[in-house]
Amino acid sequence: MSKQTVKPSSVAARQRRSTSMARCLLCGVLVLAACLVGAARELHAKDAVIKSIVVANSATDLLLYCAVANSFTPEMVEGIRNGIPVTFTFFVTLEQKRALLPDRQVASLAFDHTLSYDSLKEMYRLTFPGENGKSVSTASFAEAKRLMEEVNGFRVAPLRSLVPDGEYTLAVKARLAKKTLPLNFHYIIPFWHLWDFETDWRTAQFRY
Repeated sequence: MSKQTVKPSSVAARQRRSTSMARCLLCGVLVLAACLVGAARELHAKDAVIKSIVVANSATDLLLYCAVANSFTPEMVEGIRNGIPVTFTFFVTLEQKRALLPDRQVASLAFDHTLSYDSLKEMYRLTFPGENGKSVSTASFAEAKRLMEEVNGFRVAPLRSLVPDGEYTLAVKARLAKKTLPLNFHYIIPFWHLWDFETDWRTAQFRY
């Protein structure tokens, strides 16, 4: 019986081809995953919007009322119920429009709404550090979601800083689900970075 001799060079060549094919396959999987993540991010970013801007005033301050629509994904809801806190950051600017001079910035502000879940007490806790540090607890996720999405009477600027009969533009946007997890959690929660996106600016013009 004759023995077939395999040249070392042939073995090395086959190993190189196998390694090359594995690398190509891995690259293909990574590219596909990146495309899917990008598509999901773009779709969700288009859905989340600021709606229902209302500008009002108290005896002393200009007040903002607004809400975010389509802000929670199923993944976010599941993450919250597993103890992952979520923060919405709202950004507000107020400018006076002037015909012969550059527009005057009256205010530029940011404030947070944070939601967490206590699985032992089965209660949702919301904190509003930019609104006198108030906090609310509720057993209802629907109520917690509403409180997270709504801005009710946020003080934008004192009325004394406004010019009577002046034209103003108030703009609002929200950054949803700001990352606050330790780095190792990003490997445990799949597609965690899909939670990071911002709404477009929404504006309202008014005359004081």
